[in-house]
Order: sequence, then C-alpha cells, then structure tokens
Amino acid sequence: MDFNLTEEQKEIQKWAKNLAKEKFSDKAYTWVRKNEIPWENARILAEQGLMGMTIAEEDGGQGMSLIEAIIVMEEIAKVCPSTADMFQVGNFGAIRQLAAYGSKELKERTLPGILNGEKLISVAMSEPNAGSATTDLQTKAKIVGDKVIINGSKVFNTHGPHNSYYVVWVRFGESVKTSGAILVERDSPGFTLGKTETHMSGEEHSALFFEDCEVPVENILVPEDGFRKLFTMFNIERMGNTARSLALAQAAFDMAVEHAKEREQFGRSIAEFQGIQWKVADMKMKLDAGRLLLYRAATNADKGAPSPLEASMAKAYINTSAFEVAHEAVQIFGGYGYSTDYPLEYIFRRVRGWMIAGGTPEMLKNKIAEDVFGMRFSQRKK
Repeated sequence: MDFNLTEEQKEIQKWAKNLAKEKFSDKAYTWVRKNEIPWENARILAEQGLMGMTIAEEDGGQGMSLIEAIIVMEEIAKVCPSTADMFQVGNFGAIRQLAAYGSKELKERTLPGILNGEKLISVAMSEPNAGSATTDLQTKAKIVGDKVIINGSKVFNTHGPHNSYYVVWVRFGESVKTSGAILVERDSPGFTLGKTETHMSGEEHSALFFEDCEVPVENILVPEDGFRKLFTMFNIERMGNTARSLALAQAAFDMAVEHAKEREQFGRSIAEFQGIQWKVADMKMKLDAGRLLLYRAATNADKGAPSPLEASMAKAYINTSAFEVAHEAVQIFGGYGYSTDYPLEYIFRRVRGWMIAGGTPEMLKNKIAEDVFGMRFSQRKK
C-alpha cells in the first residue's frame, strides 16, 4: 500500500502549481467581486490541454485518470477558485454526462466549444420542491415525432446566466423509472432564464423555465430508468466539488499558518500560544484525512466513476472539515480574516456552499449508513 504520488503525478502537480501561479494568481479573487466569468483563463486551460483531461480521446479529451485531474484541480483552486470552476466545467460536471451518454453526432456538435473554453454547461437538477428528494422531479418531457417537449422549471443552476448547454433531468412519464436527461441548448424554443441571483459566495445562478420547450429527439441523453446512470456520472461531479472544497481549505490553512508565525501579541508570535497550536494541529489532521479519502475514491475509480460509498464518504467528510478549517483560519486571523480585503472571508463563504450543493453531508451519511447496514432506508413518509 503506497500513499505517495507517482513520479509522473508529482510532475503533473508541479507543472499545474507553476501554471496556476504564473497565469492565474494576479486576478485571483477578483472575478467574483466583479461578477465576471474568467473566460481568458478558461481558454488558457484549453490551450494547455486541461479542459477535457478526463474526457476520452475520441471525444476530443486527454483520456487521463480522475486522480490526475484532481491533482490539477487542487493546485488551480488553491490559487484561483474561479478558474477552478472553469476546470470543473471541462472535467467533472455535466460534461461527463454528455460525454458518457450523448450520441456521436451530439457530442461532435457540442463538446468542442466546451473543451475550447468558449462555452459552459451545467446540470439542471434541483426544482422548487425537489432538492435532496431528486426522485420527486416534476419537470416532464414527452416525445412528439422528432421533437421532445419539456415543461417545468429548475432552480439554483450553476453559472445559469452564462451557460450554453443544460443537462436537464426530467420525467418522461409518471413513475420514477421514467426519469432521464436531455441536453437543452440555450436558444431552444420555449426555454427562458429567470432573473440572475447570487449566492452568499457571490456566485450567480438563475431559475430555468420550460414552457413547451422543443429540442430535437437526438438530444436525449438517457431516455428512461436513468437515475442509476445519471448518479454514476454525478459522483464524478461530486469529486470536483470535494477537490475544490479541500483545496480552498488548504489555502486557508496555509494562510493561517504564515499569519500565526508573523503576527505578534504580548511580545511574541501567536504561533507560540497553545490555543493556536491545537487549532492548527486539528486543521492539519482534518486536511490530511480528507485528502486520503478523496484520493482513495479517485484512485479506485481510475478512469471510471468512483463508488457511491467512497464518493459519499469523501464529500461528506471534506465538505464539513473544510468549513471547520476555514472557520478556524478566520479566527486565527482575527479582524483581518473577517475583512473583505483578505480572501479568507470569501473562502469561508464558498466552502459553506459545498455543504449544500451536490448532496448534503446529511444525505450522504444516509447512503453510508445504508452500506454499513446493508439495508435501504427510505426517507419517505409511510
């Protein structure tokens, strides 16, 4: 059992770290303040072959493993969270559902723009009355000739105002087994965006409305009984969420350690106080434990998807621990950590969001418990 990166992986890590520092550090943390998408950085990622690292070569990607993409994600996210969001789009998010289940013609038409860093894609899952209860989807689709007609709405869509494509989870009938997914393009007839809103992290999102929205039947990704297939790929999206959460917590930790060594109170460095030492020790243990869980899930997945259990354990633990680490980092910085002149307050707000997006720790713990007991625990009222 070897817990070290291979020499090749260390080279990838070093290269990604240098690239992030050279290309992305100057404007880091400015994008969200200006409500801007870092398109120029997305194009740099594409030029460097980093958009589509995990996508098969025949689809225009690099065909690399999940663990290699996570290593790169960590280095980018530690420097510039907004650029890491672009890397997420090209490797971990809805693009994986499109690449796995789209037809050859559909992929040839849509993937190049995403892999070139020119277009965005996201999953449209959540609805006003279907958040964690994804099986309660009310957005309906029916096939009429060579068209699919969609009616319903979605909320909290990542990069909603800026996406070109949406992987929309729907029901083709009344039962859960009729659930599937369709790729909806931004200019589709009957599709409109709600007003642009922002999360407390500053990220923009918008509601999506489908009123007899028409898309070609060729845009169907999963026609029925789709939850097993869709969540298989969605676990990869969760790994991107988890890697960014861990990376931002690591960045907060690194900042706090340096500050503790430099900041003096009562005539000595605050690093000399046991209260700070214990905080830092707890933070370090949480980061290392989380990284082991994440790397195990990614390594075991190799080029495929991580197991639901290992993905759940990694995300639940890291999302919670990252928030705790960021919280303690703010405390170590004191008033400076609470100031918007420093990035810590943004990291604190951002990692909190990942405890909601992509599956809450509470729902993931339900999954873990089901595996432990070997039983299915329905959350529905009986």
